[in-house]
Amino acid sequence: MRFDQVDVGQKLPVQEIDVTTRLIVSTALASRDYQNVHHDRDQAQALGSQDIFMNILTTNGLVGRFITDWTGPKGRLKSVKIKLGVPNYAGDVMKLVGKVQDKREVSGENLVEVAVTGKNSMGNHVTGTVVVALPAVDRGE
Repeated sequence: MRFDQVDVGQKLPVQEIDVTTRLIVSTALASRDYQNVHHDRDQAQALGSQDIFMNILTTNGLVGRFITDWTGPKGRLKSVKIKLGVPNYAGDVMKLVGKVQDKREVSGENLVEVAVTGKNSMGNHVTGTVVVALPAVDRGE
């Protein structure tokens, strides 16, 4: 993806994420988040949760991947600012959607700002904005 191929108002392709027990547990452990609510259903329920749920580091990574899947390998994440809403419980599906809010050149970089929302069956799991730098032209690098 190049900067000149992006338009303000452009919608990104929807990305669906199956929120499986394996995804929640493995990504929590990979990010060294050993809180029991991310891997032990009995403990999560004892603390008032209906099931184990995804940690913020996983959500942040999935949002970043959503953007770089759209831009391709030349896109460089500059900032990811997210806010969590309802939990992502095992057995649900999160649908990530995005819309280009702005594009601008700053200090020689071509920046695109995308508003992102990830919804599951209970509502918005994540909302935020991502800024990504894109090349002006494809030099075949």
